[in-house]
Amino acid sequence: MATSASAHDGEHGGSGPYAAISEVDPSLPGHVIFRPATLPRPTAQPLGVLVWGNGACSDNPAPHAAHLLEIASHGYLVIASGYEPEEAERRAQARPPRKEGELPTQPTTAQDMIDGIDWAFAQNGMANSKYRGLLDLSAVAAAGHSCGGIQALEVGTDPRVQTVIGNNTGILADGDPRIPGMMLEKAHLAKLTHPILYVQGGEEDIAYANGMDDYRRIDHVPAAIVNLPVGHGGTFGEPYGGAAASISVDWLDWRLRGDEAAGRTFVGANCRLCLVPGWDYESKGF
Repeated sequence: MATSASAHDGEHGGSGPYAAISEVDPSLPGHVIFRPATLPRPTAQPLGVLVWGNGACSDNPAPHAAHLLEIASHGYLVIASGYEPEEAERRAQARPPRKEGELPTQPTTAQDMIDGIDWAFAQNGMANSKYRGLLDLSAVAAAGHSCGGIQALEVGTDPRVQTVIGNNTGILADGDPRIPGMMLEKAHLAKLTHPILYVQGGEEDIAYANGMDDYRRIDHVPAAIVNLPVGHGGTFGEPYGGAAASISVDWLDWRLRGDEAAGRTFVGANCRLCLVPGWDYESKGF
């Protein structure tokens, strides 16, 4: 059942040119879709595709809804792992309590994001699909918050994925205890084949050190990292997803669509991120 929202309706519809909605599709269980309410005509610019992993690898993307609707409102099909809030809460209540000393289990995995990509590719070629011919399958990105960012890094080695965005995330240091959903080791970074952006929350962000270490280790693909002084929660609760969503849209437009005006957010002597007081920005390889 679709949940509609109007354009420019605060956090609900995004600030972009396309009013965004969220919905579930029975052909893709265990996912929530964020997309323009009115799909483009076949002759218009096709939708890019973003798969999303939630913070804590949870199955409830609602805390990130403003961020995801904002991206969708700029012409992207966003596929988030999980369920709408009521169903996510019902599932959470049905899980047995953790035993003492038992590691937490994560209700989503990187495979859920892969399933989202598989679904988008299938829908684009399916005769009776509303998405037939409307998706740009050369413009696929993986992104996520915290534990979901680790999932995005894992999915980032899929040859269909052209870029990765990690929000408030970073692979744990080798030797640190790991929990399900965060099992990647630093060696995985060498397997990435496309540009990557980290959007971190500054030194107060619990993922700050891990994310900075990831960035320093990546030396074979273009990489960028920006630290906003907002902590681990990012700007997800702000209208339109706040600065992190705006930065993400510019990155996607640049890396997936070749929009050089959007690219000026990240490169050049007077790049936009370079000029914001209180923000720390680094990039390399561009």
